[in-house]
Amino acid sequence: MTDHKQRQREAYRAADPAEGPLTTDQGVVVDHTDDSLTAGERGPTLMEDFHFREKLTHFDHERIPERVVHARGAGAYGYFEPYESCAEFTRAAFLQDPSVRTPVFVRFSTVQGPRGSADTVRDVRGFATKFYTSQGNFDLVGNNMPVFFIQDGIKFPDFVHALKPEPHNEIPTGASAHDTLWDFASLQPETTHMMMWLMSDRAIPRSYRMMQGFGVHTFRFVAADGHGTFVKFHWKPKLGVHSLVWDEAQECGGRDPDFNRRDLWDAIEAGEYPEYELGVQLVPEEDEFAFDFDLLDATKLIPEERVPVRPVGRMVLDRNPENFFAETEQVAFHLGNAVPGIDFTNDPLLQARLFSYLDTQLIRLGGPNFAQLPVNRPVVPVRTNQRDGYHQTAIHTGTSYTPNSVGGGCPVIAGADGYAFSHYAERVDGATIRRRSPSFDDHYTQAALFWHSMSDWERRHIVDAFRFELGRVTSVAVRERMAGNLAEVDHDLSAAVAEGIGVPVPPHPGAQPPRTASPALSIANLRGDGSVRTRQVAALVCDGVDAQALTQVREELAAAGAVVEALAAHDGKVTGSDGNGYVVDRALPTVASVLYDAVLLPGGPVGTPKLAGEDAPMRFLRGAYRHGKAIGALGSGVGMVVALGPQGLRVSSEYGSVCSDQGVVTATATGPASEEFTREFLQAIAAHRHWGRPATRC
Repeated sequence: MTDHKQRQREAYRAADPAEGPLTTDQGVVVDHTDDSLTAGERGPTLMEDFHFREKLTHFDHERIPERVVHARGAGAYGYFEPYESCAEFTRAAFLQDPSVRTPVFVRFSTVQGPRGSADTVRDVRGFATKFYTSQGNFDLVGNNMPVFFIQDGIKFPDFVHALKPEPHNEIPTGASAHDTLWDFASLQPETTHMMMWLMSDRAIPRSYRMMQGFGVHTFRFVAADGHGTFVKFHWKPKLGVHSLVWDEAQECGGRDPDFNRRDLWDAIEAGEYPEYELGVQLVPEEDEFAFDFDLLDATKLIPEERVPVRPVGRMVLDRNPENFFAETEQVAFHLGNAVPGIDFTNDPLLQARLFSYLDTQLIRLGGPNFAQLPVNRPVVPVRTNQRDGYHQTAIHTGTSYTPNSVGGGCPVIAGADGYAFSHYAERVDGATIRRRSPSFDDHYTQAALFWHSMSDWERRHIVDAFRFELGRVTSVAVRERMAGNLAEVDHDLSAAVAEGIGVPVPPHPGAQPPRTASPALSIANLRGDGSVRTRQVAALVCDGVDAQALTQVREELAAAGAVVEALAAHDGKVTGSDGNGYVVDRALPTVASVLYDAVLLPGGPVGTPKLAGEDAPMRFLRGAYRHGKAIGALGSGVGMVVALGPQGLRVSSEYGSVCSDQGVVTATATGPASEEFTREFLQAIAAHRHWGRPATRC
């Protein structure tokens, strides 16, 4: 355990020791806490009962204001280590020595919904990282999408008000499919690029462990000699980028509203530590104006084909918080938490966030001393002249002003030796105006780049998402305006959406943005290292199951890192074909195919065929098939696949053969599974989804 982790745990335990007798807040030992002090057994409660009053008072004041945005979150601790020194570009200490691990805390979140909303809503996801560096705390506060809705922070209150539930009825919760958001978007063409991302599968990630992160803005690296380089930050998950599909995400919201939060927690508890690679896109200062867009425009990205992402280090999350409120809820991120070697640019949205984040923490955490909370506390000494205020825990001595002589001049001002933070010396001059640069005017070229970079199935999902979202909008005028905006991106896209929402197809605008593509934007090209680690596989079993074959495949999948659970119509055990009992992990009524990544049908002489006539197992299998998930069927288990009636899907028919088609792997032999079957099934699971499957008859 690192020193920082140990200090955090000791701080929590000192404040709330777990062992020993129950006491009041003042340390007085309590002998009874089930009944209030009363005048007689049925008399009134007496106000002299200080224990009763203390408990109720504390309870009544337990809640703090939740975040206005990013209220629903999950967090984890870990560490970051660089691959090599980045001294050529930055003097940030945590990017210098590969042998030094910098502790981190990461918080993932949704944007729109309150703390009690579901994890799997269509929304942007926050990806905020606090680095506890040797130079002080650095907060990289980003999202799982590289661009944002607006260009100037003065619009942020308007955007969030439009995104949030409508004021008259507080509906919808955790959703973007309503009039006010789309009214705003249709009147603000600068939102178009981000709306394309929001309608894509990026907005419904399979897991926080399988989700990219981006710093969104263009920041600045500053080297020891004062030289600056523009930089964009990228987090890339080792397991690849994978998403849910929309109706699957909706069912997850009912089956397990904590789907992503639980997934992160369970993986860390199991020792399957999430890992991400930090990469940077570096742009020399002299190339600031070399692009056909403005680097300061937060609605734009730099195509990786133009500026490749350079890997600089990796982050591993290896510890869950011990108390959600104390850590995940009270962690305070702020873009202004910068360290020497990292500085800002004049991005107008970034400048607004530099004000807003600090301002938000003051109201949420009750004053300016939130940096003293253990989860926010730097690992380096803190010496300031700040004093007093709500929740002050430090006992200050000495002077509280600079300069001073009576205190020996302490704390001293650091010299100009490169150790202290110094802002990048950038010349800025001009008239005081309220006018955006014309270089921010192009709102459609990058939206078209995103659209043309998608695979066929990703485009289908985007069209379906627009149809669903705009189909929930009651204003026909808003629908028509939005269809008109999409026509500026791609007329075929606009026509497909317009037909689905019942408005006229907008006229062709004439000129269209270039039909260029960036393969790095497509999830289809971001499958990671091909691992199946932590993938959830459901094995459907019943009496008569071939327990030997199931055990063999289960062990082989587990050896590759997958998690296999046996599901049956009831808890307890089923009787295998060998007469022995086989333990059931979960009952089918408590789960659904949306909670798993693949399905295994192990078969058996009198086993799996019986399932084909039962509604619950077939409904489970149909869902997995429809959502493109890997399916493996052994022996008589192939009968369930045949019962689905997929027209044209090839299945194994010759005894002993293995057939793999569209992620459905079948083998008709009884007894132990072949190496070929296991290999093909693992490859099908690693691919995550298999689109283009033939339709089923049921």
